[in-house]
Amino acid sequence: MDPYPTPPGSGHGDRTQPVAGVRPEILASWQRSQSLGIDREGAALPVERDLDPDSRLIRAAAPVLDRLCERFSGVPVTVALVDSRANIVDRRGGPAGLELMDAASLVPGANVDERFMGTSSVSMVLSTRAPFMVVGHEHFLHRLQELTCVAAPVRDPVGGTVRGAVNLSVPRALADPGMALVLQNATDRIGERLLELSTSRELELMRSFRRARERGRHAELDLGSGELSRGGGPPPPLASQERLILLERAVELISSDGEAFAEVPLAGSRVAVLRRRELHHGDAEGAAVEVSFEDAPGTGAPGPVTAVAPNGRHVPLLDRPAAGADAPGAATEPHAAPGDAWLLLVGEPGVGRLAAEARGRLSLLNEAGVRLGTTLDMWRTAEELAEIAVPRFADLVVVDLLERVLAGEEPPPGRPRPDAALRRVAIWAGEDSRDTPAGGVDEPTGYPAGTPQARCLETGQPVTDSVLTAALSGSPAGRAHPVDLLGGGVHSYLGAPLSARGSVLGLASFYRRGRTKPYEQDDLTLAGELAARAAISVDNARRYRREHHASLTLQRSLLPHVLPRLGAAELASRYLPADTRAGVGGDWFDVIPLSGLRVALVVGDVPGNGLQAAATMGRLRTAVRTLAGLDLLPEEVLAHLDDLVSRTPDESADEQDPATGATCLYAVYDPVSCRCTAARAGHPPPAVLTPGGQARLVDLPSGPPLGLGGIQPYESATVDLPAGSLLAMYTDGLLKEDRGYGDTDARTGQLLASLSRGGPALEDVCDRVADILRPGSPHDDVALLLARVHALPEDRVATWEFPSDPSVVARARAVTRDQLAAWGMSELDFNTGLVVSELVTNAVRYGGRGPVGLRLLRDDSLICEVSDRSNTSPRIRRAAMTEEGGRGLFLVAQFTSSWGARYMPQGKTVWAEQMPQPGRPAPETDEQALLAMFDDLG
Repeated sequence: MDPYPTPPGSGHGDRTQPVAGVRPEILASWQRSQSLGIDREGAALPVERDLDPDSRLIRAAAPVLDRLCERFSGVPVTVALVDSRANIVDRRGGPAGLELMDAASLVPGANVDERFMGTSSVSMVLSTRAPFMVVGHEHFLHRLQELTCVAAPVRDPVGGTVRGAVNLSVPRALADPGMALVLQNATDRIGERLLELSTSRELELMRSFRRARERGRHAELDLGSGELSRGGGPPPPLASQERLILLERAVELISSDGEAFAEVPLAGSRVAVLRRRELHHGDAEGAAVEVSFEDAPGTGAPGPVTAVAPNGRHVPLLDRPAAGADAPGAATEPHAAPGDAWLLLVGEPGVGRLAAEARGRLSLLNEAGVRLGTTLDMWRTAEELAEIAVPRFADLVVVDLLERVLAGEEPPPGRPRPDAALRRVAIWAGEDSRDTPAGGVDEPTGYPAGTPQARCLETGQPVTDSVLTAALSGSPAGRAHPVDLLGGGVHSYLGAPLSARGSVLGLASFYRRGRTKPYEQDDLTLAGELAARAAISVDNARRYRREHHASLTLQRSLLPHVLPRLGAAELASRYLPADTRAGVGGDWFDVIPLSGLRVALVVGDVPGNGLQAAATMGRLRTAVRTLAGLDLLPEEVLAHLDDLVSRTPDESADEQDPATGATCLYAVYDPVSCRCTAARAGHPPPAVLTPGGQARLVDLPSGPPLGLGGIQPYESATVDLPAGSLLAMYTDGLLKEDRGYGDTDARTGQLLASLSRGGPALEDVCDRVADILRPGSPHDDVALLLARVHALPEDRVATWEFPSDPSVVARARAVTRDQLAAWGMSELDFNTGLVVSELVTNAVRYGGRGPVGLRLLRDDSLICEVSDRSNTSPRIRRAAMTEEGGRGLFLVAQFTSSWGARYMPQGKTVWAEQMPQPGRPAPETDEQALLAMFDDLG
């Protein structure tokens, strides 16, 4: 069997018209019809013989159908009226048209549902609850191929219930698109007449009830005046909320099948008693609800007439039933001798049901407003929507979202493309389905064209239809669809797009088991509102995910990805955000290699957390790295940072830098001298564990937080750190209790104890500290940086001191050559000799009268340092062709990988670094190449 049946032909035995000319929804209906085994040559339609010829639908539609036929007089049209169960209840038309209907078994009482007739305009209307046109070759039955049929639903204005449909059939050649508009106007008028008939019925019911009350009214005869007075004065005053509760309970009584009484507790220990009185008037059947109050001072119960004697005694005069023949059931009242009763509500059970359903929809919307979007998680929001709708609105809910929405990307405006990738995020059919596998959550899905799901996404509007389990499209082979949870057969479907801010984010599918309670117009409105609220929450979660991802990307780009591998120290670190969901805070750490094999260790803390704190942290970290590149002293680095923070973004505005109050600890370790110099700005001091000793805090002068440095200057302190010492730097979040406060001294003691008991592996020490001090979620962000320092061996350091005299330049080159030979680095003779000559010459010429120091450091690289007593700043300049000097630093830059200068309390040091290349022969001197460097480019 083909996936879709071959469409009927257009005549002359031709039944092979291409499927390409048929709409997708028709193809989907053909698939369902074929799966039901319907014979396209002559379907057997069931006929219901017991139809009510005087039903409200027929009475409301009869004059409208007459005018419709008059409107198309002279055109061979047929008009058929069907009820909500797809039974033909009335038909009009010319003799030829009626004969064609008889030949197709379309007689009064025939059921034209898709289950028996296949694809037709009526079946599509009752399935989709919307107007529909079927062109001749789109009919499933061959004998209808010459007709174009237009059908429109007849809706009850009270609640929007589809009471039936009107079908207009015309030969294909005479079909006019304007007929659909005329038919729609006709069905709207039928709906208005249904309302008029309902209103008149309720008015008659009201009159019947009042006549019954007059017959059974309690009365009193005043013997003194001889006047007969009726009871039933004004009802007791009620609060607005109490009146609303009574009306809601009255609606439930009217729409109930057998319930006759209800008690409603009110304020002040009062109890309202509601009684349901059955009413009959012609074909109208309804009920009235009366209310009485147990503690209301009534004048007596309905029933006997009493006389009031001069002494005030009540004497019964008459004894008759408490209610008339139109109010049965009074003898079964549970409360004896009630007070006066007041009419509360009169209506028909159907109208009461609609009112109760309307109140249920309002309650469902109120619950959705409370329960939807409780988390910024798209998956959980979809689950909340499904849990709210089942079982009050649907038996099964399936939610699909666009893949790009789940990824946090911006959805395209308008409706998604037909090939847009969807992913199923929620399936719910009640608690019984919790452990039942169906359809696969978190799996990609899609819906072919023509399915109601695809139409919902294409139109961007709620869609109602019916789905056949056996022929449901959209599930890959071998995978069950969630609708299988409802069992086999045809089920009612309602799809609502999840639309927010002009974009469709996904689809919410609501299913009801069977077709006994199809979705109506009010259900479409409710589903659209539920989907809209869920879509806003989903879009908020999507935006949060996008911003969260951006924040994490920003912070991860600002924090070190990998700690550098240094000869001066072994490193390990941890970052623990306070908000584990956001993962973004203002704490940071950094490791910055400096000249002379030194290393700068930095830990800082920006107030608050979130994107603002992360951005501020990145700004401070960038500033620290820039200042560190200048080889400034720790206290100078903090002073420059403080000055940066103290400057407001706008001097004319009363603004404060977000970094105000941030803290920072900046330390520099020198592996040659094994000394650490540090300064802090409002930050906790570091802890140090020396080999064989106990962990302790380093005694550092305390400086103010950044932005407040005008109070006092920053100071640094220097401590000796033997090789193998462990230096721990951290933010104050490590010392805070879960609520953000506690005994800091006790927490510091725990920190020192955990360092003392740490093993040789720094990663294990980090884990131990985090587990002991942060067993739960931290209240504040925590940054932890551990460094086990090393010393540069003495045989890798060579130091000389020369007098400030030009003659020492040759000697400096000689001792450098000898040291390189001893280290096996002779390939660097030429470059190093050139660097030493230029740097020593500059120190002699411009470095003052003090001695000139020369130091060579050998590690992975070769570092040459020349010191003098001058604080002048060396810089590269462009020397003119006639100048004899001015090219020394240019040569140094050309023959080294990097160079720079750092300042000491007295003097400066100019350094240059080269990377050795073992096995590579030393280059020969090329005087022409050197001279070419200084050719005048102009």
